[in-house]
Amino acid sequence: MAKLLLLSNSTNYGEKYMQWCESIIASFVLEHRENIVFIPYAGVTISYKEYTNKVNEALADQRILVHNLEDFDSQLLAIEKATAIFVGGGNTFHLLKTIQDKNLIGAIRKKIQSGTPYVGWSAGSNIASPTICTTNDMPIVETTNFNSLALVDFQLNPHYTEKTIDGHGGESRKQRLEEYLAANQGNKVVCLPEESYIVSDDKNTRYLGTTQGKILRHLSEENILSNYSLV
Repeated sequence: MAKLLLLSNSTNYGEKYMQWCESIIASFVLEHRENIVFIPYAGVTISYKEYTNKVNEALADQRILVHNLEDFDSQLLAIEKATAIFVGGGNTFHLLKTIQDKNLIGAIRKKIQSGTPYVGWSAGSNIASPTICTTNDMPIVETTNFNSLALVDFQLNPHYTEKTIDGHGGESRKQRLEEYLAANQGNKVVCLPEESYIVSDDKNTRYLGTTQGKILRHLSEENILSNYSLV
């Protein structure tokens, strides 16, 4: 079983970047810090260098240093030699298109399935799903297809909320996911509200967090609490 840490979000309102999750990340990669590769391709309005520096600044107190995948002459070799792989948030379509264009999907998946820890947040968690069909992001670029890393066998929806804006006629997040499930009736979506995450290791895949999550299936739903087993 792959070793996964899939975080809903990087920042809670009013907190510093990665403040709520930095110790969780540090514990997860405790013995795998020698050569952490960071995939910054979800960043669109920030340069990959700036994004990498931002992550390193946030995790400095945990003595974690990540290396920008874009800085390597051979990105395939960098992935092969990585002791852990981090994938940041931003735009999921831009992230998937870039790793598709660079022919990295198979290499990343093979590396993670061999036991190398994977840490993703927001878009980085989205691409752990079989497809990116349940992302919240706008398709600002056209991907080859929606197929992603398939590190888990269910769909994820980070930043999940059922709140709507007063006076606004748009659909809620839940309604959008119900549309997906009506069109893909055999699938399920694990909904991750802020400050929640999934941990997968050799023993189990669990939902954790301070808030109640949800599993949506076609015409049904289930509320889940911290330490809920997803397998």
